[in-house]
Amino acid sequence: MSEVGLNNLRLRQFNKQVLMTLLYREKNASKSTLARLSRLSIPAVSKILDDLQRDGLIIHSPVNLHTRGLGGGSYQIATDGSAVLCLNITPYRIESILVSRLVLPLSGYQMTEISVKTPDALLAQIEACFHQYRKNYPGLKIRLALAIHGQVNPTTGVSQRMPQAPWTGEIEIKYLLEEKLQTDILMDNDCIMLALAEKWQHTNNHQDFCVINVDYGIGSSFVINDKIYRGNLFGSGQIGHTIIDPHGDRCACGRYGCLETLASLSALKKKARLLEPADSFTRTPSTQELIDRYHQGESAICEQVMEGARALGLSLYNFLNILNINHIYLYGRSCGFGDAWLKTVCAQSGLNPFDRTDHVKTQATHIAPGTLSREQQIMGIGYLYVEKALDAMAG
Repeated sequence: MSEVGLNNLRLRQFNKQVLMTLLYREKNASKSTLARLSRLSIPAVSKILDDLQRDGLIIHSPVNLHTRGLGGGSYQIATDGSAVLCLNITPYRIESILVSRLVLPLSGYQMTEISVKTPDALLAQIEACFHQYRKNYPGLKIRLALAIHGQVNPTTGVSQRMPQAPWTGEIEIKYLLEEKLQTDILMDNDCIMLALAEKWQHTNNHQDFCVINVDYGIGSSFVINDKIYRGNLFGSGQIGHTIIDPHGDRCACGRYGCLETLASLSALKKKARLLEPADSFTRTPSTQELIDRYHQGESAICEQVMEGARALGLSLYNFLNILNINHIYLYGRSCGFGDAWLKTVCAQSGLNPFDRTDHVKTQATHIAPGTLSREQQIMGIGYLYVEKALDAMAG
């Protein structure tokens, strides 16, 4: 095949992928909407839609979406009627929601508290959740999309390290469950879930952005040029293990003074426990207790929370200078500390030198809590199937 022919083929495949991406995002769209969003001509869009329909990838409805003009019906992704069960999994809880292949909710959001001591017990809880949904939706083929806390190899389907777990070894989740449940399983870590949720469900679609999950630990995920960046060993996003104070406390990773030892909820709760008199019976406060004591103005708690906020802001400042990604969305229960905490985080990163060259302030650094509901966040992991389908189109 000539180089010109090859280039034309690649261009057609690229344009098909563009329209499929728009249909996954819009769920249902007219030809004119697709032309406007893709910046392709109506004739070009018509030809691509005909090809996609012929391939069985999309379906056409004669019902018009617009009241004005002649209209031409609407288009949406063709599905096989199956569903995806989205699960966010830690050793202490499983959050779940069932969605269609277009990642539209079919069930309500559920949160189940669990307490497991072994990998086998965790797998049994996942199985029980799956079977409950299959019982509630008989006859529906259900696939699994799993968001796992900690380090995950999405290619092999292995949970490499789960920080909150009482075990330290790997769990071959995909291998152990796929054959037993007789269904497909895709999985990644919980920060990837948040990044996918932002990428596909946020109305302000940015090509480059970052999500930071400030919770028990501190994790992050980067979207660069509209693609999730995982790294060769799937270790991208370990912002919690950037060193802030080499002489600081020992981190669970074995080093000293990591960001997590200053700003994570687990570190703040341990420090709050140490504030109690040595001769008194003390326990580690819950997350909500810690947040309540902060809002009540307990001085020692406020000082530690703000120290953590400054450390987080400093890490973000260094990160901004390295990658120049200027849209950052904060998630996690630490956002419950509120405006003063957020302003302290932003104060450290607000000196980004790149902002000074943006005279009209259209690309200035934006750090804010994410606005997606918890249901939308959990649905994010379901987009693993969408991205797999789009990657398959690219060959």
